Amino acid sequence: MLDPEAVETFVLAADLRSFTKAAATLNTTQAAVSLRLKRLEAQIGQRLLERTPRRIGLTPAGERFLGPARDILAAHRRAAEALMQENVSLNLGVTHHLVGPELTRAIQVAGQPGGGVTLSLRTGLSRGLLEMFDAGELDAVIVLRHDASRRDGEILAESRFGWFAAPTFSPFQGEPLPLAVQRQPCNLRAMAVDALAVAGLPWRESFVGEGAASVAAAASAGLGLAPLAHCAVPAGLVEVGGRFKLPPLPPRPIILHSAVSRPRAAALLNGMASAFRSVAVR
Repeated sequence: MLDPEAVETFVLAADLRSFTKAAATLNTTQAAVSLRLKRLEAQIGQRLLERTPRRIGLTPAGERFLGPARDILAAHRRAAEALMQENVSLNLGVTHHLVGPELTRAIQVAGQPGGGVTLSLRTGLSRGLLEMFDAGELDAVIVLRHDASRRDGEILAESRFGWFAAPTFSPFQGEPLPLAVQRQPCNLRAMAVDALAVAGLPWRESFVGEGAASVAAAASAGLGLAPLAHCAVPAGLVEVGGRFKLPPLPPRPIILHSAVSRPRAAALLNGMASAFRSVAVR
């Protein structure tokens, strides 16, 4: 097997007729060029270049070898390009509380042509996604911090929360507030219920769903109030916390946990994370 680096050195020296120029092109020394060529000639068993103080020329063997040498380099480039074009997967988990416009913007990054990365997306509870990440089932997760004792990961932004409903929503006077919420366990549900309890406001479940998207759909249909992240609110819902004198909901950090090492997958993840970082400046 011939060393492609030595073959490339031979082709450059033959084309440029200079060890000095070949060395400069390869970003190496003239001595290294000479050594590579000597090893190549020893491996082939024939002299390929005639060296004189004034010029470099091809021997008859060098003339015969130059064409096949170019073919070797072309094949080597094709092999390298084929590996570069190999599809890379990014298995990403995103908490369903962030499933909304920001996630759409982030996925648009993944949709750019030429990236060569397959995005495999899973949504769910932050706790469950973190367990999958820790088990090596996901390459990265973008979640809400729910465990104050866990301090690893990168803070991308702070997610703000509020009370949202359809513009025409109007609860009956004197009745408990109808809430559209997720099933237990859900940290946002717990946060909202705790805030209502502290404020002394009675409530009832008017809709129980799986995922923030289903809760937002119920609110859009007029079934009740929904505690939602601002970045995940679909068009058509309005914030009604002030109108109904509801207690404010505290913000939560959006955390990125990543074990991604492949450059193309890391570039895609960074682009997606930037979409969530922009939450902090709006």
